[in-house]
Amino acid sequence: MPSIEILVSPAGQSQVQTHGFEGTNCRAGSRFLERALGQTTHEQLTPAFYEAQIVTHAQEAERA
Repeated sequence: MPSIEILVSPAGQSQVQTHGFEGTNCRAGSRFLERALGQTTHEQLTPAFYEAQIVTHAQEAERA
């Protein structure tokens, strides 16, 4: 089940981490939180972000 974790440092900096999302769904799922928390200063994409894209491209190649 997808989940979103919000970490807040003692200095007030926040970090949003998504778990269980595939591909770009993590961005769509956390967009409302990122907007509410303010300006994004850093983004680190996990292997799961790219995994769904690789599968999609492989499936398209098989159809061709």
